[in-house]
Amino acid sequence: MIYIEQITPELTSRLRRDVLYPDAEIPDMEMQVDIDGIHFGAFTDNKLAGIISLFREGSYFQFRKLAVDANFQNKGIGTALLNYITEFAIQGGGIKLWCNARLNATGFYLKNGFAQTDRLFSKNGHDYVIMEKLLTSTAGS
Repeated sequence: MIYIEQITPELTSRLRRDVLYPDAEIPDMEMQVDIDGIHFGAFTDNKLAGIISLFREGSYFQFRKLAVDANFQNKGIGTALLNYITEFAIQGGGIKLWCNARLNATGFYLKNGFAQTDRLFSKNGHDYVIMEKLLTSTAGS
């Protein structure tokens, strides 16, 4: 069973480092803008198994640094986190959800309803593409 709840930015650091930046030191990964985000953790068996951070920009929501513990990958946790923040953004009046996806993760996002744009870039040795999903309210459905 997976349950998702809001967590503090500090609780994201270790898992984010282990999955996304294994050679980094935790203090080097922390960004001042993290305090402006809404951070969510997915728990299974009372263990933090996945994290995601969400940032609002008007009616657009950007998520960053989705990470799932290697021991829990391919068990629906990443999809559960995406579904959770999608509903959160819709409830908040969002019309678009987007991210800077690593190129090796585009298949995952495509399976979860995101569209790949033509905006590509490289940063810190990783290649990215902007992916986005238009949101529609489920109210009245």
